[in-house]
Amino acid sequence: MPTVERYPEGTPCWVDIGMPDLPAGRAFYAGLFGWEVEEGGPEIGHYSMARLRGLDVAALGMQQVPGVVAWTTYLAVDDLDATVARAEAAGATVLAPAMDVMTFGRTAVVADPGGAVVSFWQAGDHHGASLVNEPGCLVWNELTTRAVTESLAFYEAVVGLHGHAVDMGGSSYWELRLADGTAVAGLMPMEGDMWPPELPNHWMVYFAVEDTDATAARCVELGGAAPVPPTDIPPGRFAVLNDPQGGTFSVIRPAEPPA
Repeated sequence: MPTVERYPEGTPCWVDIGMPDLPAGRAFYAGLFGWEVEEGGPEIGHYSMARLRGLDVAALGMQQVPGVVAWTTYLAVDDLDATVARAEAAGATVLAPAMDVMTFGRTAVVADPGGAVVSFWQAGDHHGASLVNEPGCLVWNELTTRAVTESLAFYEAVVGLHGHAVDMGGSSYWELRLADGTAVAGLMPMEGDMWPPELPNHWMVYFAVEDTDATAARCVELGGAAPVPPTDIPPGRFAVLNDPQGGTFSVIRPAEPPA
């Protein structure tokens, strides 16, 4: 069971989504992934923890930006204030300054030089997802961007992630690696006419599943959509799905067991 107790700096450690109808969102994701979702109290805005076998895997909260329903990727950092300072120096726009989240940790939200929104997380009592790389859990995070050169330089300067070009079936792709060579995230260039021009640069969240086709069908049954139907790619069989409120995420059955 791939449980995690600490994340090295630069590693995606947590994901959450803000939704206008939180009860409906809890019901959808519980029905799709089998999550046990515990609603938080009013003092934390009903922020709801999603768990599998009692271990934290993700969270659902109230919509923070009107009209925007999106999964957010959090990168682990050791010193939030120093990270935000480096991010600003490297061309980021700070959307939410560094703040304490009770005793759970500290967070800040920035838009990278290409406009992709990402959060940083300095752990306190909460280090991030305790269970990963299993069905229903976070398995990959991918920066999808047109600002490739700027983004590679930014994430290396800010959190020490080094871009490494890899063969993705003839398509351009970079793994974002820690100093020890461990790949912890990806960068997908938005090249060609397959990407709608109105689609902003963004971080995509991938959840592992046992059966991509069955999960996509279940998503539609629950009122969502599958804008990119189940498709085979080198890492496995994936699909891009929408929840009924417009949140976009990906699911994948990995071709090989994830590390």
